[in-house]
Amino acid sequence: MAGVDVSGLTPGAATTLLEQRAKALEAVPVTFQAAGHTWRLQPRLLGIQANWGAAVNAALREGGGFGPLRGLKRLDVRVFGTDIAPSAQVYEAALQLQLDRIAQAVDVPHRDASLALNGLAPTTIPDRTGHVLDRRAAAMMIVRALTSLTREPVELPVHVDKPTVTPNDLTVVSAEVKTALSAPISIKLGATQWHIASAQIASLLELPANGRTDLRVGGAGADAWFAKLERRLDRAPKNATWSINGHSIRVLPDHPGYTLDVPRSANAVLHAALVTAPDLRLATLVGQTVPATRTTAEAQGMHIVNLVSAYQTIYGGDPNRIHNVQLVAHLIDGHLIAPGATFSFNQATGARTAAKGFEEAPVIINGELATGLGGGVCQVSTTVFNAAYEAGLPITARTNHALYISHYPQGRDATVNYPDVDLKFVNDTSHWMLLRTWVGPSALTVALYGTSPHRRVVSEVAPLVVTGQPPLQRVPDPSLPVGEKVLQDAGSPSRSTSVRRLVYTASGKLLYDTTFYSSYRSQPKIVLVGTKQVPKSATTPSKSKSKNKQKATTSTTQTTTATTPTTPRP
Repeated sequence: MAGVDVSGLTPGAATTLLEQRAKALEAVPVTFQAAGHTWRLQPRLLGIQANWGAAVNAALREGGGFGPLRGLKRLDVRVFGTDIAPSAQVYEAALQLQLDRIAQAVDVPHRDASLALNGLAPTTIPDRTGHVLDRRAAAMMIVRALTSLTREPVELPVHVDKPTVTPNDLTVVSAEVKTALSAPISIKLGATQWHIASAQIASLLELPANGRTDLRVGGAGADAWFAKLERRLDRAPKNATWSINGHSIRVLPDHPGYTLDVPRSANAVLHAALVTAPDLRLATLVGQTVPATRTTAEAQGMHIVNLVSAYQTIYGGDPNRIHNVQLVAHLIDGHLIAPGATFSFNQATGARTAAKGFEEAPVIINGELATGLGGGVCQVSTTVFNAAYEAGLPITARTNHALYISHYPQGRDATVNYPDVDLKFVNDTSHWMLLRTWVGPSALTVALYGTSPHRRVVSEVAPLVVTGQPPLQRVPDPSLPVGEKVLQDAGSPSRSTSVRRLVYTASGKLLYDTTFYSSYRSQPKIVLVGTKQVPKSATTPSKSKSKNKQKATTSTTQTTTATTPTTPRP
């Protein structure tokens, strides 16, 4: 077995003998040869482990025992030809690495004949026969040799790699190249016509190479030439849209676009270049009209003919907040809402991210004023809510701000937070609606255009009710003497309100009766508590001054902060 005579041995003894021989050869390399190169590999480097026990059992099953000149000889001839070898395990990554090294040295891929230009003359580059390692057969031979208990050199199999294109295959196309470069060609597009010289034609040609035998207009030179033409000729289509002047609205017609058909134009150039008659070497470039996504007829069929409702809110704050208001207003401007469709504020704007241009500005986070990305967005969502409210449209998702904001209509504010807190309303009319926004220096207007359903909206606003006093929050202040207190923020109580909206048809029928409830959190009353120890000798005179300071500070602070909870601008 594997070059070792095991006849007459018990299975256990045969297995032990074979394993001992294999262990002794773990570090002894086998020489492999291919295409004049030599490699010496050791079994342990490939993690090869032979299963000698299984080989012995296989010999027992097939050969009927280890008697001299008996079953083993019969097994050799019938199963393996001359010898029996064990099954083996190998570290696949290590084997593939060795095959890569061998192939890198052995492989010389074939080279197909090709054409190149010497000036404007085509030159044939001859073919070449190559040779490539048979990796599958080589892998089996390497493992078999390293599990063997002999160390004879092994010649690895290498296949001849014949070329698929010979110089004879390029005879016709070589003549085509000569014709193509024999004279200029004319290019025509519409009423415009110009000539390109042979040298420029050469830059547009893609000669036969890499097993290809045809002549083409293509490659880097052609790509650059057609890209330049496209920049001059291509025109993007313009959709039909709407022009608004006050309450008047009209459809602006669409304008189809134009694009150069590069593949068909390239074929036209090639065909012209292959014509021998000078007066017929003319290529007419091919273009095609690109229709608008929304045609004039489609826009007219939407019946967006008048103002349905509009609402305006006043805004201000720091420059970042104003920037965010303008940005998100632009994102929803021009949004079309199909009959029966739901408008989603979050879907229309997407996530408010820095990549989109949103900036840090004051925002309400977890019921507290803070600074966050996209502060000011809720100014827009509140304005959109009120436009849909005044239109009498069903509002299916609306959430009030955590804090009461006095500059919004009482109970008619709407906050959003991507992606979980959304503002949604339904176009329940039978025609499309167009949402438009206008951002001025200090005011935001949102308008809905369509075919007015002529609804009448009546609002009943409940009183703003205080539901809880602001909690007291004492803050240690090391700059104030012990025992002194200064009111920093008067806070605000928690409150609630509601707005009932009744929507009537033109005939006076009640269409919707909806109540929007709002509950606002309180803001804590903040008192600074002194912790500074004052010497007894200085207690009397400083106490009077401190009291005066306290009264002045308290009065000033209360006046300054009394409006804080009612003027956040999220």
